[in-house]
Amino acid sequence: MNIMKNLTVFICTLAGILFAATDIVAAPTAYKAVDGDSLEQGTRRIRLDGIDAPEFVQVCYDGGNLEYQCGPDALNYLENLLQDAEVRCDCAENKDKYGREVCECFADDISLNLAMVFGGYAVTYRSDKYLEAERSAKENKRGIWRGKFMRPALFRALERLQNKDAAEKSSAAPKS
Repeated sequence: MNIMKNLTVFICTLAGILFAATDIVAAPTAYKAVDGDSLEQGTRRIRLDGIDAPEFVQVCYDGGNLEYQCGPDALNYLENLLQDAEVRCDCAENKDKYGREVCECFADDISLNLAMVFGGYAVTYRSDKYLEAERSAKENKRGIWRGKFMRPALFRALERLQNKDAAEKSSAAPKS
């Protein structure tokens, strides 16, 4: 009888441990900002729809024409929006050319896409959805609008062109 009681206690304890472990494994993975317009959730990669933030290596100029790292600023702003928030994303069916989901994401009930543009840490991109927020950021000199900057899409295009030119020059150089 004592053996049956001990066996029952053991099985119940084991079942409780396994149930608790299942809850831990099933807990959602936190969202992480990759840059000013991209998130990751585990292996899931997300591009914030309709916005474009400065590239991580991109430089901007403030109102006094002093250079600053606007890419890391955009990343930090997005990280602050995510901090301690419940995040959800509404995604389009199609992925972008890099295989990322294209989504509008929310931290609690705040649209991250809108907040990034309104705060001046991103510009509109292939969408008119956030134009009013961009106008407000520009008029109030928030974020990148406090000085001079290159639109991120143009920055990327120039980077590709410079990399292509450098590759062509190195392959055309005489071999010694």
